[in-house]
Amino acid sequence: MIRWVWTFIDRPEDRFESCLRFWSTITGTTPSPRRGEHAEFLTLLPGPAHGTSAAIKMQSVGGAGGTHLDLDVEDIPAARSAALALGAVPVADHPDYTVLRSPGGLLFCLTPAAPEAGTPAPAVDAPDSTRSRLDQICVDIGTSDHPRESAFWRDLTGWAHTTGRRPEFSRLRAGAPMPVSLLLQRLDEDRPTGAHIDLSSSDIQATATWHESLGARVVARFEHWIVLHDPAGVAYCVTARDPDGV
Repeated sequence: MIRWVWTFIDRPEDRFESCLRFWSTITGTTPSPRRGEHAEFLTLLPGPAHGTSAAIKMQSVGGAGGTHLDLDVEDIPAARSAALALGAVPVADHPDYTVLRSPGGLLFCLTPAAPEAGTPAPAVDAPDSTRSRLDQICVDIGTSDHPRESAFWRDLTGWAHTTGRRPEFSRLRAGAPMPVSLLLQRLDEDRPTGAHIDLSSSDIQATATWHESLGARVVARFEHWIVLHDPAGVAYCVTARDPDGV
């Protein structure tokens, strides 16, 4: 059983500091002290007045960067066995966590759950009072891999599955409060499965303008969402969902 989901923001070391400033600002968080052999890891901490649990981590990496998930579970060996039976591929085993890839190639980790259940952070107010929240990870799945990959995430999470308004989208939501839901997107091309961050916003145009002032760049506009690149050139979306919704 998944107890908590961490959004793990991997960004190239030569642009890590600018990405750290960007993501901590738009999520209303404060960076923790660095950790790891090369001080490559940190957690973005919500304000103490929120009474909420951290749910975002960052890592400085040597490559182009991207997004992956850490899934907190109560029993890592049992969760690992279940994931492998569903088609996951082992990558590395560490004393306190394990690294795998989904059948389509998305990296994720199984990590130990905290004793207490977490509480997701609230939406963040921009300077103009527009509200937004990092509350969804979109799993981008190649056309041929879509049936198996979407089934993998449905079975691994055990979350409620609903279809989207557009045929290429479906959503997975946990029964208990979680910091993010999963959006499964079928792409019009075949490539390894990836993931990107989605933020809900009370005004997508205003949120995109705020993000641009902090170093992001708009690359495409649609009726209900805007695609941007963060300071490292990694894509994410601002979407017209209620940031204060459950």
